[in-house]
Amino acid sequence: MSEPDALLEARMRFIYTIRSRGVTDTRVLQAMEKIDRRAFVTGIFADRAYEDMPLPIACGQTISQPSVVALMTEALQVGPRDKVLEIGTGSGYQAAILSQLARRIYTLERHRTLAQAAQKLFDRLGLANITSMVTDGSHGLPDLAPFDRIIVTAAAEDPPGPLLAQLRIGGIMIVPVGQSDTVQTLIRVTRRDDGYEYEELRAVRFVPLVEGLG
Repeated sequence: MSEPDALLEARMRFIYTIRSRGVTDTRVLQAMEKIDRRAFVTGIFADRAYEDMPLPIACGQTISQPSVVALMTEALQVGPRDKVLEIGTGSGYQAAILSQLARRIYTLERHRTLAQAAQKLFDRLGLANITSMVTDGSHGLPDLAPFDRIIVTAAAEDPPGPLLAQLRIGGIMIVPVGQSDTVQTLIRVTRRDDGYEYEELRAVRFVPLVEGLG
């Protein structure tokens, strides 16, 4: 089998694996198929880009397990006119997936090295609806609030108050919650007129949400 054929087969298996994990949203699956994870995995781990596992990236961070990216994206219920805030750009993979589903993505990263690398990828892939910023994501972007959707790709001990305040009425936030050295729980928060509604989705494991710049 030639290398292009082997890569095509690997990508087909990749999508099949995501479906088998329970992801059914057609728009999410199409976004996962269109955005090639291999572009976001460099060095010695590039050959493992289509495996359903987290992989190391720079600055001691990870690119999340693809099925978890897909499940979080599905749980976020993104609409084509939504303005989305992402906390923790990392490799840029999650933001790239969201760029296929929403009108505008603002993604925040505390590590300048990661943010710059992700921005180069966004430019190369023509993902013009992503705005990347180097900043302390735990404070969100109050000047651009409210957001229709907020996704946090690092674990907090509780859903961060500043981010909850930046969610519009009817908006949804997905956030891993729990101690950094244990398995956390993925939480979906929906903002209602009279407060916040919390729903536990599944066990996950993420790097901790850290304040300040890296």
